[in-house]
Amino acid sequence: MMPELPNVEVFRRYVNATSLHEKIESVEVRNEKILKGLSVYRLQRTLKEHTFESTRRHGKNLFVELDGGGWMLMHFGMTGSLAYFKSPDEEAPHSRLLFAIEPGYHLAFDCQRMFGKVDLVEDSEDFAREKKIGPDPLQLDADAFRERFKGRKGDVKAVLMNQKVLAGIGNIYSDEILSQAQLHPRASVAQFDDPTLRKLQTEVRRVLKMAIEREANRQNYPIPSCYPTGARGRGAHGATARSRRPKPQDGPPTTALHANRMRGA
Repeated sequence: MMPELPNVEVFRRYVNATSLHEKIESVEVRNEKILKGLSVYRLQRTLKEHTFESTRRHGKNLFVELDGGGWMLMHFGMTGSLAYFKSPDEEAPHSRLLFAIEPGYHLAFDCQRMFGKVDLVEDSEDFAREKKIGPDPLQLDADAFRERFKGRKGDVKAVLMNQKVLAGIGNIYSDEILSQAQLHPRASVAQFDDPTLRKLQTEVRRVLKMAIEREANRQNYPIPSCYPTGARGRGAHGATARSRRPKPQDGPPTTALHANRMRGA
């Protein structure tokens, strides 16, 4: 499943729970294609002996604040995820970028199909403006949500997936939102009245928040899903955001981003 807003929020909480405020001992780039033009030297020089200080998510983009200033951008493409581990036996199978973090742990950017990317940006908000990325739907009130649809034409599914309209919704969650809102994917947004838009926003917020609460693992969803059976195979299982560092599971993870036991639990 391609990571969408709920998955990236799970990744953000995962970084918070595992990797903040710990010195980065080294940065190993396994495949330079994941950097999309950023030099290995610059990434290593910027991160080595420094720390991740905070995180921010905007749609499908994860920003990690650096103690020396600026942000590291992670976009997960179609198959990207994160894995935190200690033993080499637990390393994710498609690690493209590996951060060695004190004391003796690693955070891996795992991306089988290489459509994800890692970059360095000066300011996360400036990046979103320059790329003309729309607002995060979980940050909009009813009036602001309605304004995003004002004067637009086209099918509602296409509009929901337009990253310049709303950031973070893709094919999977647009289907779920429209199913719950009882709207046909090809319904014209130009015909939507205020009650219809309010209903749509209600389901956008409810579906996305529920997915985040369930760690973007659709097998845990408490409501009937419109997903085909084949779409359930690769859920992005995430760690709950907690103040203490999670402890890697005994043995290799079953997914690239896996639920971890808490240290001392």
